[in-house]
Amino acid sequence: MNKELQELRKKNFEQLNAELVATRQEQFNLRIKHKTGQLNETNQLGIARKKIAKIKTLMNELKSQDSK
Repeated sequence: MNKELQELRKKNFEQLNAELVATRQEQFNLRIKHKTGQLNETNQLGIARKKIAKIKTLMNELKSQDSK
């Protein structure tokens, strides 16, 4: 398990939600920079998308644990 995922697993639902909002804002800014030709490291778009997926997966895991 990578270090980023371990750090995300330590957070509660509200903290994950805040992290999700921040990452989506970062993704939006990266998309704007990419469209205007200012983004040199285009791999950052994929990294942000994967981080969003990890956060959403952990949030769903927490929801399913609460419903049991």
